[in-house]
Amino acid sequence: MPKLTYPPTATINHTDDYHGTPVPDPYRWLEDADSPETLDWVTRQNQVTFGYLEQIPVRERLRQRISELWDFPKAGTIYRKGERYFQFRNTGLQNQDVFFVMDHPQDAGRVLLDPNTFSEDGTAALNAWAVSQDGDWLAYAVSRSGSDWQVWHVRSVESGEDLPETLEWSKFSGAAWLPDGSGFFYGRYPAPEAGEAYQQANYNQKLYFHKLDTPQSEDTLAYERPDQPEWGFGARVTDDGQYLALSVWQGTDERNRVFYRALAGGEMVELIPNLEAAYELIGNDGPVFYFRTTLDAPLGRVIAIDTANPDKSNWRTLIPESGHLLEWVFLVHDEFIGIYQQDAHHVLTRFDLTGQPLGDIPLPTLGSFLTLGGRREDEELFFTFNSFIDPVTVYRFDFTTASLEAVFTPPIAFDFSQYETKQVFVPSKDGTVKVPMFITHKKGLAYDGQNPTLLYGYGGFDISYLPTFVVHRMAWLEMGGVFAVANLRGGGEYGLTWHDAGRLHNKQNVFDDFISCAEWLIAEKVTSTPRLAIEGRSNGGLLVGACMTQRPDLFGACVPIVGVMDMLRFHKFTIGWAWVSDYGSSEDPEFFKTLYAYSPYHNLKPGTAYPPTLILTGDHDDRVVPGHSFKFAARLQACQAGDAPVLIRIQTKSGHGMGKPTAILIEEWADIYAFLVENLGVSA
Repeated sequence: MPKLTYPPTATINHTDDYHGTPVPDPYRWLEDADSPETLDWVTRQNQVTFGYLEQIPVRERLRQRISELWDFPKAGTIYRKGERYFQFRNTGLQNQDVFFVMDHPQDAGRVLLDPNTFSEDGTAALNAWAVSQDGDWLAYAVSRSGSDWQVWHVRSVESGEDLPETLEWSKFSGAAWLPDGSGFFYGRYPAPEAGEAYQQANYNQKLYFHKLDTPQSEDTLAYERPDQPEWGFGARVTDDGQYLALSVWQGTDERNRVFYRALAGGEMVELIPNLEAAYELIGNDGPVFYFRTTLDAPLGRVIAIDTANPDKSNWRTLIPESGHLLEWVFLVHDEFIGIYQQDAHHVLTRFDLTGQPLGDIPLPTLGSFLTLGGRREDEELFFTFNSFIDPVTVYRFDFTTASLEAVFTPPIAFDFSQYETKQVFVPSKDGTVKVPMFITHKKGLAYDGQNPTLLYGYGGFDISYLPTFVVHRMAWLEMGGVFAVANLRGGGEYGLTWHDAGRLHNKQNVFDDFISCAEWLIAEKVTSTPRLAIEGRSNGGLLVGACMTQRPDLFGACVPIVGVMDMLRFHKFTIGWAWVSDYGSSEDPEFFKTLYAYSPYHNLKPGTAYPPTLILTGDHDDRVVPGHSFKFAARLQACQAGDAPVLIRIQTKSGHGMGKPTAILIEEWADIYAFLVENLGVSA
């Protein structure tokens, strides 16, 4: 295609002083996503982007093929509450999954909640839900246009009718029901001033109790800490109905505090008053609480705390730290069920209540869990399991017979037997670790340096990227593409040490790891620079932005999605302040130096030939606000010296990606793959 002509983007004379260093910000005006000037800029940029994409011959066929692949029945984990069972299902191309209730796990059941009725275009989605312990009530939260803001509703499971009340200004919160189903606890923020909800910084979350069949104005304040505006409260009512337990979080720090009080009455007790480690409540026996913790155990252990004698000298270790990351622990069948990560895939292990191992539950392949459903008194455990080339399947483990069976296998028209996944370990640039990387492609693929390859990464916030089935990737694989996933430092694959090695002043390690994986793919002739694309989302969008500014010569195409691109101002918008635990803040002189050194927006250099780049964002993203992508795109277009396209695709009525309807997802991925086909020279 001919070299593109981009819409002119105005610049302003604006410079900030960071600890004596002047930093120009000529595109500051694009941070105001709702101004007439920005809206006009969005329209003109989209005209260029979609004009380019529409000329790619394979684009429509890709959309059709992804739709064909996507169109198969899907089902999620089965959950039991009271004497009822609950499950999400999708007939194939429904924009949102539908929530069913059944009398038996194998029943057809009936629709309890269909989020596809929330809006005509599918942009309203179910954001959170909780069924009461007796199975009689459903609390569900709806978000619109991809926003993190959610509105709570209450539905009778028996009648399928909603109560009249709605609960507004909730965000980052679930619902914790009282045992008798009379009401639930939830978190909400102060109502913003008119028109300010989109940009409002999220401080001063409060915990409220909502009694059924009453208006929100009568909700009772259950807990607040005005002296700690950054604290948030994850509420849980213990299964025995005796206690309200709070996981008190602060930003995205994996460490948390734990408070509790007796539901029968009494003051809130600060059981874990300091940010010293992660504590996740597993369950309790009366006053004895069981936790998974990283205290003195970076890979995790299980402890028992007798709240009647809470001094640390009385704490007991039930399951000690092992050589692998203990990611989650559940109480099912009066056993601890531990989910371990071993080299970025899952293993499921049983323990009795004293911590004695009872053996592993055999799994079908090297893969990962998505969700588990089971109660302490149950004789069965349901879970969903998948891998890069194994679609999400529902399994049932019977404790009485120690047998595992698939209760739902998705009927997808794709021959997975033609494909394989390998795992390799790439030496890091600093020589201190080996970085795991999964590589998926057709069996027998020749490593001749000509294979179009898409390398994905994240590397942050203690989040692991494990083998996961994503149906649109099949379209890439069947075109002869290679899909690679790098498990970078900064993630959670090997516990706290791995996370710490890729955050704050160590953040450059994440970019170095990703670049090392790209160089390995080239050195081993899996691919070559003209055939190598990189992709990342959110913190992974930052990853792509940093790597392409540091090594523009290494990649054949770049796809940063909803990325954090301005590392000097990210903390000034919505929940951005919470990321300081992973990034640091430019308000600190030492962290300013670190952030300024890799901030993608600030490290674009005029006169540089950058790779073909497709930036994606949503105009209503209130997590990573679109100003990050807007400013990065404007500056990249101004700096681009080569002929490679620099495009930004701005989805309207869309946010960070949660709850995005199927129809929009299919269009989005057809455009991404069409862009890669065009710019990597893929023979489709």
